[in-house]
Amino acid sequence: MPFSLSPRAWRRLYLFASILLLLDLYAVYNRHHHNGLAYSVNGRIPSDCPSLPGLHDVMLVLKTGVTEAHEKLPVHRNTTLRCIPNYIVWSDYAEEIADIPVHDVLSSEPAALHALPDFSLYTKVQTHGRNALTSLDLADDPSTPFGKTNPGWRLDKWKFIPMIEHTFRRTRRSKWYVFMEADTYIVWANMLAWLDRLDASRPHYLGNQMQIRDVLFAHGGSGFVLSRPAMERATKLIEARREHYAAVTAEEWAGDCVLGILFRDAGVALDWAWPMLQIAPVKELDHFSGNYGRMPWCYPVVSFHHLKPREISELDGLDRAWREQGRRGRPLLFRDVFFELARPKMTEEPAMDWDNESPEDMAVVKSVEECWAICQGERYCLQYVLRDNGVCAISRDVRLGEARQGFESGWMLDRIDHTAELLGGCREATWIRPP
Repeated sequence: MPFSLSPRAWRRLYLFASILLLLDLYAVYNRHHHNGLAYSVNGRIPSDCPSLPGLHDVMLVLKTGVTEAHEKLPVHRNTTLRCIPNYIVWSDYAEEIADIPVHDVLSSEPAALHALPDFSLYTKVQTHGRNALTSLDLADDPSTPFGKTNPGWRLDKWKFIPMIEHTFRRTRRSKWYVFMEADTYIVWANMLAWLDRLDASRPHYLGNQMQIRDVLFAHGGSGFVLSRPAMERATKLIEARREHYAAVTAEEWAGDCVLGILFRDAGVALDWAWPMLQIAPVKELDHFSGNYGRMPWCYPVVSFHHLKPREISELDGLDRAWREQGRRGRPLLFRDVFFELARPKMTEEPAMDWDNESPEDMAVVKSVEECWAICQGERYCLQYVLRDNGVCAISRDVRLGEARQGFESGWMLDRIDHTAELLGGCREATWIRPP
């Protein structure tokens, strides 16, 4: 007997097939659009990760670019992102790096923007892939007071506004949104302890304060934090005045400054977060100096910037060791970073091919011994460097510095240890608390 169905059965079968088709289309849509992009290791936090209260309330947003992602992103796979349940990585090119999904934040921007000269790198890579990158594209220009000139840097400013909008559209439930770049490290235990002291129901915009003209804004590389109400206000404003903020971005040279304008328009003032959020790596810190009426020594460390992958690994090692040792529940402070990462590398004997970045030029000398003698004769001199041009420079502060051919550096360890002793042991941490 030939197979047949009643009209009612055919309708049910048609409805069932339609539902399957819709589900399949929905899955395809999710795979190819910025939807449900929170990602964690194997879909869960590894069992050996610490239990950090408030972690599930945070969405981490990491911004990178095609010219730097392969170099800078892999180290975060087993450091920054390893124990984070909710994160998104935005870039200007969709790919997967070290098992980390990287999403294109510019794909839905209007064609008129894609046609701008700033998007030349973007259109080239979208058409021909990352193999089309040239040495000029990959070159990392020195920073100037007006940023850089390489194609990746000129494109980067266009990511900030869509990064806010696309993140919030798809992750509205988070209480806090933490933004960072690929050469930044975040001490999560301290970040969460800090956020726990703040009211997430208020519109917060927390960051390392910068200023261009009359615009105060959070420095993007230092990391910045937004509460859900701040994200909601900003997203509504972007949707209402999209063309206006595209014009603002075209005029400005710094994308984080564009965000400062956006949040000022949204009525969300910047909460100054220095020194907890740092623009510099450990090697460039002035460990004994203050700014803005604050001395970093007893403040908890939350972020460092301009880090090389090995420096991120080093910080992650200290971060893990600090948590595992308990340290009586005390947060990792700048004082601790000095004693753990900087002081052990300082030597009484001059270090060859090393620049400790002492800034105060004193004299042209013939030997490093003469340079030491100049520092010794200055009561408050803590370190010195003999540069490759014969100039002796000293410093009344102390920093580690980095390898540099032809330079010789030394530290006055007795004076340094005495100064550290005077700064004290920090009976309690000093937290930044916005008004």
